[in-house]
Formats: sequence, C-alpha cells, structure tokens
Amino acid sequence: MEPNALRIGIDVGGTFTDAVAIDAATLRLIGQAKTPTSHDHPDGVAHGIVTALHELLATIGRSPDDVVFLAHGTTQATNALLEGDVAPVGLIGIGRGASGFFAKRLRRLGRIEIADGKRLPVSYEHLRRADDDAALGAALDRFHAAGIESVVVTEPFSVDDAIGEERVAATARERGFLVTATHEITSLYGLSKRTRTAVLNAVILPRMFATADLVQTSIDAAGITAPLMVMRCDGGVMSLDEMRRRPLLTVLSGPAAGVAGALMQEKLSDGLFLETGGTSTDISVIRRGKVAVRYTEFGGSSTYLSALDVRTVGVGGGSMVRIRTGGAAQVTHVGPRSAHIAGLPYACFAPEEKLLGARLVTIAPIEGDPADHAVLETEGGDRFAVTMTCAANALGLVPEGDYAHAPSDAARAALAPLASALGTDVEGAAKAVLDAGVAPVLDVIATMADDYDIAKDDVLLVGGGGGAASVTPHAGTKHGVEWRIAEHSEVISPIGVALALIREQVERVIPGATDDQILAVRREAEQAVIAQGAAPAEVSVDVTVDPQSNTVRAVATGATELRTQDRTQRRTDGELRAIAAEGLKVDAAAVRVLAATDNHVVFGAPERRRFLRKATHPVRVLDRDGVVRFASLDARVQQSTVGAGAGTLPELIAEHTAYGDGGSRAPALQLLIGPRIADLSGVLDESQLISLARTEVEGQDRSEPLVAVLEVRS
Repeated sequence: MEPNALRIGIDVGGTFTDAVAIDAATLRLIGQAKTPTSHDHPDGVAHGIVTALHELLATIGRSPDDVVFLAHGTTQATNALLEGDVAPVGLIGIGRGASGFFAKRLRRLGRIEIADGKRLPVSYEHLRRADDDAALGAALDRFHAAGIESVVVTEPFSVDDAIGEERVAATARERGFLVTATHEITSLYGLSKRTRTAVLNAVILPRMFATADLVQTSIDAAGITAPLMVMRCDGGVMSLDEMRRRPLLTVLSGPAAGVAGALMQEKLSDGLFLETGGTSTDISVIRRGKVAVRYTEFGGSSTYLSALDVRTVGVGGGSMVRIRTGGAAQVTHVGPRSAHIAGLPYACFAPEEKLLGARLVTIAPIEGDPADHAVLETEGGDRFAVTMTCAANALGLVPEGDYAHAPSDAARAALAPLASALGTDVEGAAKAVLDAGVAPVLDVIATMADDYDIAKDDVLLVGGGGGAASVTPHAGTKHGVEWRIAEHSEVISPIGVALALIREQVERVIPGATDDQILAVRREAEQAVIAQGAAPAEVSVDVTVDPQSNTVRAVATGATELRTQDRTQRRTDGELRAIAAEGLKVDAAAVRVLAATDNHVVFGAPERRRFLRKATHPVRVLDRDGVVRFASLDARVQQSTVGAGAGTLPELIAEHTAYGDGGSRAPALQLLIGPRIADLSGVLDESQLISLARTEVEGQDRSEPLVAVLEVRS
C-alpha cells in the first residue's frame, strides 16, 4: 500500500529551526527534526530550513516526491523591526494644494522609534504631479546615491484612484527599486496610517525578498515540487510571491503558528492558548473556532496590519526566581530575566549529587539588573538558576517524556535551599515560585477574557511550547478553570504551520455599499486564495459589513489541496454526542441531532427557560473530527437541500430579522454546505445578507444538504 502524502511545517525560531511531517490524510504527526537556526550562514535562515527538511525526510524514510504541502514560519521580520535592523526607505509623496500639504507631513514618519534609539530610516521626496518625469527621475537618483533600494509611493485618496501611485511605482520598478504602493497594502482610508503601514513593509522588504529567493532556490534544489507557503501573522499562510510583495504580513507569525496548531490539532474552538518558551508566554484567544485578530502598533503608532491579538508576559520555563532577603525571606517576582540570558543552566537539570551542599545566593544576571535573582552555588563554585521549570518539576507537574521533564529528586534538591530560606518545605517553596510566576499571566488571562466576553465557566487554557508545563497547569489550577497541555506541545508551532490554511483579507471603505459591491469584495478575497493554490471547492469566505465605518471586509480561507481524510479516523456518533454534551453542559442522553451533513453535525440541548424571559435554544456545530466549529446560546436550525434552500432562504432570513427603534437587523447566519461553513454573521442588512446567501449556494449540486443556523439579534 502506497503511503499517504506529507504536509511539512517548518518554524524558524531565534535559536532552533523545527520541522514536522504530518500525514496529509489523517493529519497525524509522523516525524520531527530540530536543527540550529543558521543566522550566520551565507544563505541565512534558508540554509537551516533546508537542513531541517533533509533531516526530517531522512528520519522518516520518505522522499521529496511525497511532499504535497510545504510551509515555513519565521521570526525574521519581527526581529528586524524589534531590533531596528531595517533597510533605509525612500518615501515619495504626491500632491498639490491641500493634498500636497498632507502628503508633505508624512516626512515626520522618520521620527517614529521602532527600537531603542533607532528610528524609521525614511528619506522623503515630494512630487507635485505623478507625471513629472524629470522631478521623479531626480528623486530616484538621490535615493540611488544614498544607497536606498526600497521605495514607498503614497498619494491622498489613492484607494479611490491609484493611477498616480501606479505610474510612479512603475517607473521606480523599471529603475530596479523594490516598490511598495500604499494602495497595494490596504484599500482603507487614512493617509498617515496607510503610509505608515507601507513604510514598515518597505523597511524589511530587501532582506525578506532576498531570503525568499534563497529559500525557493534551496527548495527547488532539494527536489520539492510542492509550492512553498509562508506563515502569516493572522494564522493563515500565503504564497511566496505574496510574501515578496507584503513581507509585513509575516510579523508576529511565530505566535500565530502556535495558535494555528491549537486550532487544528487540539480542535480548540473556544479558549485561551498559552505558548510558553524559555523566556516568555504568548497568550491569545480563540473564539468560535477562529483566532482573535486586531490592528497592531509599532513604535506607539497604529497600522493597518491585522495580526493575531497576542499579549506577551515575561514569564517562561527558564524565568529566574527573585527573592527578598533579610528578615523573613520572600519570593517577590519571577522573571522577566531568564536563565538563558544569564548564561546559567537550570538547577533541576543538574545531577542531584552536584547540588548537595549548594547554598542559595543572589546575583544580578547582567549589569544593571537588581541583585535579587536566586541561584545555587555549589561547593565547587558552579552556579545554577532556580527557575519556573525547577518548581514545576518539584511538584510533579511536568510528565515524563515532556520536553522540560527533570528527575523528581534533582528538582526537589534544586528547591531545597530556597525552601530553607523561606522557612517552608519544598512543596511550599515550589508553590511560592509558581504563584509569583503565574500572577501576571492570570492578570492577562482575566483581561483577555473580559475583552472578548468569555465567562469564567467557559475559559479553557491550552498550553503549548517547550515550557508549557511550567505555566499552564498551575495557572489553570490557581484560576480555577479547565486546562490541558497540547499534544506534542514542544513542536506545536511547526504543526500549526503544516496544518494552516491559505488566508487572504480584503477590506474596502464603501459608503452605502450595494449588494454588487459587497459581492465584488467577496469574490476578490475568494480569487486571491485560489490564485495562491487553494482548491476552489474548499474556500470559505466570511463577510462583514460595518455600517458605522462603511467598511466591507471579506476573509477567505482554503486548503491547498482537496483532502479526503481517512474516515476510520473520524469520531463516532457517540463520541460527537459526548463532546457536544460537554459543551452544552447537559447529559448526553438529552442532546438531540438537529441537522447533519457529510461533514458536520448540529446538536441541540433542551430549551432553557428563565423566569420572565423567553426560552433559549443552545446549539453546537461539530465537524466529523470532533471540532466545535460554532457555538450559540440561542439559535434556530433548518435543514434542507441546496435546491430547496435557494428559494426558502430569503423567507427564512426575513422571518428572523429583528426590528426596533434603530431599524432592522438581519439574523446572524451560518450556512453549512459541503465541507464549508459560510459565516455571514457580520452582515446586518437583510437584502445584503440574502444576496450573499444566494452566492454561497450558487453552483452547488441541488441535492447537496444545506443547513442554516440563525441567531436573532436583540
């Protein structure tokens, strides 16, 4: 029997490059490899990517011909911006009169500080007219003389009329410059924010462009014919060509990869994902099976970059314990300094006999740090850091086989001197360390749960990363909520890269948008992911129309190939019912199947009645793999076929449209068609919703099952 094809995910971290192989049919992990990240190699990180790929294929005994999907995530763009290691940019503003006045003010972008003491390296040139070839040529000559390779072109209202930007951009490209036109980055109004986003893209463009070429050349030489994809900052992937055009989308793609892994591997539909490394913990939210995203800031200025909403806390598995001595000793903080930065090994990984007789001392890990960081000093003069990982192992929270597991006796020996100083036992000392360590984590969890309106009873913490067991178990227990550690947590990021879907977002500001204009935005997003290799039959498009800002947003996602998963790996009806019952908080016997397709099952609980309030109808939509794809406290469900539903959908939508003093509000609609769930909940207007619903069912087999799930808006 011929083996299944492979999906390969590679995550380029600051220290190591991790690669995993996933069975393309069953989506199970079948192999992994780790190599040092090749920052200093002539080919840069590209060398490490190919090295990891070769080691992975050799380990599992497979060939490049077996690879049908290959994607990588990288911290290169993020690190470049955080460290200020960016290329100089030539900014060309276009305009006369009032437009020219506002364009000229953009020269102030050079004042934005992106790292300590480092500002955006922007050189500004102004054109009164886009067709002034002499002035443009002189400006480009000055850029060339200054060693500038990357150019940004900006003009007020270019999102409505891009001719000026396109003309200048074309000339600059002919001269050999890498060019970013602001209308290509976003179609939203806001000259300053749009230009700021384009400049951030341009300052990393030369390096990312070179890396893309090196990676592609190396992959071609390795015999991989599958298209190379790159992780985006919003949890999806994009083609290498798109990365060459918009490298800014790779910023924050590291945390996004971990969340993508939690979504796909862990089947997490609602909860908080905590990815813990040696130094920090990234916390993000998943709601209704989707990552939470928001516009990001750099240097204190907002941008139009939609990225994962991730909050970082300076506490990780290697975070050092800080104590107050004199009188009654006390653990005051844990982190943000880590043992890695201090150049010290973890005490719990030292041989137990080496720690016998060690004494507790305090140091300043690096110059300028407070001298309150606890370390063990042995009789031979060796020093070891007391860390979160030491405390977690001392309490038995790190299971055998975990990346961070240490022998219990060694971990307890590592905590014994601290326990003596605190006047308690090893368990008490370990709890004091973990309490102090997870305190800021719990603060962020509470804030994010409040931001996204997640009730405490619904909070689920899922831990990933090599240091997951040092933070998530104690945080969950302390907060009194459900928690678990992701399977293969130490490689959850490359798993997320391997399982991610192609994603594209299109935004337009359209006052009084017509049905045709909304459909045009939807089609643009759909065609963008298809152009990058997504299979048309598996593309889903979520559309949102914001009547306050007049913004029409379409987010399209799709797989790179049609996958026929192994049906033997899918959940049984009983297992699906049990999962639904757990989410609905009722006995499995009380759960009813409200509708079903080949790919999804809709479950409902008995209606719930509260005094003086109308009854509600809780609903859970599960795919056949057991992932909760949609959850509602009160929804109506109707099953039909595409042929019948095409005619009844308008009546169904009208029936559930709410009317009030503020006008009418169409229901929040989810359509289940084949392998897709079309989320149309972002559309409030009844006629617009009907048009989009009709578009979703067009071209489908008339006998195909169609399920509508509707929530009436208050």
